[in-house]
Amino acid sequence: MNVEINPMRARPLHPSRVDSDAIHALALWLKENSARQVRQPDLRSVLSERYPQGLFSEDEVHALCEVMRN
Repeated sequence: MNVEINPMRARPLHPSRVDSDAIHALALWLKENSARQVRQPDLRSVLSERYPQGLFSEDEVHALCEVMRN
């Protein structure tokens, strides 16, 4: 017998049907593995990589960094 699965009829489980222990385990895993939060990039290094050296004075770099932070 050839049984085919119709993808339109295959529904994911409703969130209320998911085991609470599984949700708790997932939350713990996310807490441990998402500790590597995205750090704010060093704005001076971003500017120095994107633009040629000497294009901005030190005061202009400082002002641009302040604008980008706010």
